[in-house]
Amino acid sequence: MSERSERKPPLAIGVSELLRRPGTQREFVVAAELEGVQISSAAVPSGAEVDGRFTIEAMNDHAVSVKGEVTAPWIGDCRRCLRAVEGELTARVEEIFDVHPIEGETYPLEGERVNLEPLVRDAVLLALPLAPLCEETCPGPEPEEHPIGTTSDDEIDPRWSALGDLKFD
Repeated sequence: MSERSERKPPLAIGVSELLRRPGTQREFVVAAELEGVQISSAAVPSGAEVDGRFTIEAMNDHAVSVKGEVTAPWIGDCRRCLRAVEGELTARVEEIFDVHPIEGETYPLEGERVNLEPLVRDAVLLALPLAPLCEETCPGPEPEEHPIGTTSDDEIDPRWSALGDLKFD
């Protein structure tokens, strides 16, 4: 088997048949590995597969609408205890691809092909958890034996002594 046939196909889908008959639609199921999908607190693991189920409908001879759902595994660190956390995200999408895209509003329709990668990547990035938790009741890290500013004899570190004079109403 050649190297080319072993690779997963890109997230580009031919829509020439649809564009010839506005109002027609077709369902597509795609799967691909997307590298570098991460935010500061979570990421799609390297080599993990991102799946998508889409309905693509021709609006006219130069635009299609794409509706569907994207799912992907994710990993991150618990925001309280810093243990490794993993999960699966699901993101709903509904976008338009046009031959003449409008910046920030529509995606480009490249000839008679829809490249779903930017749409899938955007959906996954927006769905990644900003502050993952290992469980809702995670208490966080174990407290230190001695709070900051105290010693084993419960003497207050002189640098913190002024805080003892603070009064709160």
